Amino acid sequence: MDYLDGIPPISPKNVAIRVNKRAERKLRQGHPWLFDGGITEESFVPNSGDVAVVFDQKRKFLSVGLYDPDSPIRVKMLAAGKPAKINDDWFLDKLQAAADKRSHLAETGTNGYRLVYGEGDFLPGLIVDKYDQTLVIKIYTAAWFPHLKAILAGLETVMPAEHWVLRLSRNVQAGETWGLTDGMMLKGELPNAPVPFTENGLNFAADVIHGHKTGFFFDHRDNRQRVGKLAKNKTLLDVFAYTGGFSLFAAAGGAKSVMSLDISQPALEAAKGNFALNHDRPEVANCRHETVAADAFKALEDLAKSGRTFDLVIVDPPSFAKSKDEVDGAIKAYEKLTRLALNVLAEQGLLVMASCSSRVSAELFFCTVIQAAEELERPLWKQFKSQHAADHPLRDEFPEGAYLKCGIFSVID
Repeated sequence: MDYLDGIPPISPKNVAIRVNKRAERKLRQGHPWLFDGGITEESFVPNSGDVAVVFDQKRKFLSVGLYDPDSPIRVKMLAAGKPAKINDDWFLDKLQAAADKRSHLAETGTNGYRLVYGEGDFLPGLIVDKYDQTLVIKIYTAAWFPHLKAILAGLETVMPAEHWVLRLSRNVQAGETWGLTDGMMLKGELPNAPVPFTENGLNFAADVIHGHKTGFFFDHRDNRQRVGKLAKNKTLLDVFAYTGGFSLFAAAGGAKSVMSLDISQPALEAAKGNFALNHDRPEVANCRHETVAADAFKALEDLAKSGRTFDLVIVDPPSFAKSKDEVDGAIKAYEKLTRLALNVLAEQGLLVMASCSSRVSAELFFCTVIQAAEELERPLWKQFKSQHAADHPLRDEFPEGAYLKCGIFSVID
């Protein structure tokens, strides 16, 4: 791990932090974030990754976490309620607990999944995705740099793999990275080709070096399987298809035809590749797969004008609201997409609508979809709603982690 030698070590002494009453209430509830505005006193000026021990106004212990001087979320909490010694053994225990939660996935024909889900696994700002023999470690805060050696050692014990890939969020790339770069190999060498993995028995490949997030979106695994069970003998439109996850499950489920619509031609080429990986399945081989590279809003309008309809329409857009100021615009986008999708949905068809905007609540999202349909005079009945797959564990004390909403709707006759 010579590539980690340039990272400065953390301070041997923990920084003591006192907080105001508002921050104290949140931390007592188990929230994993301490914002800079909640801090009233620091025992010294800490560096990124230093261990911070947080106390209330009466100097009673609250929690312990990692300090990030470059983020408004100043401390990412690792443990609360009682003191914890943050060291290699502590990280190993957390990684082992995360692996144990996902151990059942091997029985489902799945070797691609989220191994560590940040705050959901009490390792805020850290993501580890497993693609069979490749682990992709993505960090969203520079506070993890000094602890990478401990994390990698723990992964070697808990989940040995042939390859490690490092991915860095944009905000992390903008700061000091001590020679580490987004997409660099930390262990092994990957061929110049997508990395193979399986999900519920289907074969996929992902670009873990340059792809969005870490190359694939594991959070929709259960929803993809549900779509597969609904797709038999149906025509399907997959809007914002990316590399064709929903499309492929629909084909494997017996869909007559699938249209994968996305603005990215490279993503659609990857979708074609994923279909090719499963052509030994008669259902996939017999399904007519069409790809369309176009803006989703414009393409849906054009399909409606041409009179094209589909038995099953899936709309899974990227996040429209990355900040509070963007929520109103996101709602308008969801309203418009609902109307556009319904205009190409056949009678007695099924509509699948999803949102990954954490700032838009599930209640607001589903109400938006239903209201837009009523205004179009094609009222919907919500058959099913879901959140993340099990490898994205949620915590009641951290509602911000529940970003994914997905609903299956049928048109009310």
